Amino acid sequence: METFLENAFILLGIFAVCNIFLQVTKCLKYLVLTKWAGVPDSFFQSLGEWAVITGGTDGIGKAFAHEFAKCGLNIVLISRTKEKLTKVADEIEQASGREVKTIQVNFIKRDIYQHIKENLRGLEIGVLVNNVGIMQKPDPCRFLEINDIDKTIDDMINVNMVSVVKMTQLVLPKMKERVMQETPVSYKNSMVWSSITLQSRIFVERFSRGCQAEYGSKGIIIKAYVYGKLPQWITYSDVFLDKMRNYLQNRGRSYRNPQP
Repeated sequence: METFLENAFILLGIFAVCNIFLQVTKCLKYLVLTKWAGVPDSFFQSLGEWAVITGGTDGIGKAFAHEFAKCGLNIVLISRTKEKLTKVADEIEQASGREVKTIQVNFIKRDIYQHIKENLRGLEIGVLVNNVGIMQKPDPCRFLEINDIDKTIDDMINVNMVSVVKMTQLVLPKMKERVMQETPVSYKNSMVWSSITLQSRIFVERFSRGCQAEYGSKGIIIKAYVYGKLPQWITYSDVFLDKMRNYLQNRGRSYRNPQP
């Protein structure tokens, strides 16, 4: 009996040591892939020639556009303000030497996607960043305190949710075998009381999970980055953009071994 118990404890000890070793190995693998072993620019270039970014003229979307251009991708900026599109396109072209294409649309409307489809035709798209988003006013506020609530509900659903699904529908078919879709949705002023924004964030996260489950085996990477409350003056500051670019560079290192 004593021999049996002794052997049992030995086996239990071996199992515990192996488990600890496995956890340490996973931790070291994470550190190597995300902190030290950077992904070469050729990785992103292998996904396709173009990165499509909605809401790419301000804040996080602008940071994504600059970062992917630095990685050697041409950029498609989709936003509603022509002046901002022209300005940001010139900045990216001068800084990176990459080609920038602009598409002026207002995502509040639902009849824009045929126009977007026509302008994307023939482009080898490797990355889609669904970044466009709007917030209700005042912020924060309870649901029934939203200004012009009927219009605001429709507008937020169209911009924050419909745009994600429709843009994915446009781009995903040609990405199936060879590309990555990145789906960060940046709702910059979110709080618990901002109920519509909160629910749209959850929708984007769940939609991204579902697409990853369905298309991860095809070599497509789908991620949802949902950010918390960021004041506008921080979101659009140069300091914030620099920090965001550093964040994107660090996150990019984890794509070396994507999980299906």
